[in-house]
Amino acid sequence: MKKSVYFIKATREDSDEILSRKADRVFAELGLEGKIAKENLVALKIHFGETGNIGYIKPLWLKHIIQRIKGKTSRAYITDTNALYTGKRSNAPEHLQLAAGHGFSLPKIHIPVVIADGLIGRDDQDIPVNLPRIRIAKLASAFLNTDYLVSLSHFTGHLLTGFGATLKNLGMGCASRAGKLDQHSDVHPWVDAEACTNCSICMEYCPVGAIQRGERSAVIIDDMCIGCGECLVVCTVGAVKMRWDQDVIRIQEKMAEYASSIGRLFEGKLACLNFLLNVTKNCDCMAKKEPAVVEDVGIVCSADPIAADKASVDLINQTSGKDIFREIHHVDWSVQLRHAQEVGLGNMSYELIELTL
Repeated sequence: MKKSVYFIKATREDSDEILSRKADRVFAELGLEGKIAKENLVALKIHFGETGNIGYIKPLWLKHIIQRIKGKTSRAYITDTNALYTGKRSNAPEHLQLAAGHGFSLPKIHIPVVIADGLIGRDDQDIPVNLPRIRIAKLASAFLNTDYLVSLSHFTGHLLTGFGATLKNLGMGCASRAGKLDQHSDVHPWVDAEACTNCSICMEYCPVGAIQRGERSAVIIDDMCIGCGECLVVCTVGAVKMRWDQDVIRIQEKMAEYASSIGRLFEGKLACLNFLLNVTKNCDCMAKKEPAVVEDVGIVCSADPIAADKASVDLINQTSGKDIFREIHHVDWSVQLRHAQEVGLGNMSYELIELTL
């Protein structure tokens, strides 16, 4: 059975007020707020952006959705989890300061900001899922105590998964730091000594000091590597390589299974919004301003995470006239969608319903 996916055209040339009304327009079609009771806890899961990054979803775009939810319960909050790599997003105090700097604070959005896996990312619970890649999912504890979830995802490219949207926001984004490490644990880059110039930039960016300077080239210490992929992004000569045929399949399937564990928790209580605006080559974890690689498309919303992502990537490809992220990252992004469907999270078959204000 095809899943309903609601879509409204939008661009960054729209005012913040118009974008907020458009986001609320597609969200309202799900009727989720009609199920919410005043005693329910509602999480709005988002990525607050990184220092220097400007592509993240802006808080003013969420004004009307927040007002709609607040009309049902005073127990709504906006949240993210701590990042696996070091930096301001690896601990709650600095993460909250970063979020506030980007406009996510109680005085501005009128709901509290919570870091879902606690002070240093260790507040989690083990959830048995018994799936092919993941037996036990390590999820941020806040989600285990929440009744409804609204996933707010900025659609971007991603070097390991081709693109990142709802499945990444749920699978990677709702996992604790230990859960993120679990998903990355088998992904180890390596250095092509012939191409490496031994410039040391990868050593500067490695969050765990897993890269050392060798006689002819940089060397990655497998036992220390956490598989975050920072070195792959910053290498200017393309010397850092991935075992693409194995690694990208494994991480996409693990991410899909983590997303499935969240889907089970919030079955019938989940809304998934993808913002197809300022779509960049890399995700919002990149601490820099990146240009868009395709024209703005709009906002997508569905109760089905897979349908939301499939409709989003289809719209992106229709706009660009090519399979843009497969071309950019040389990654089969469909792995995450197919595997998520195979483990029962949702359905790739959808009906696109276009709306207007």
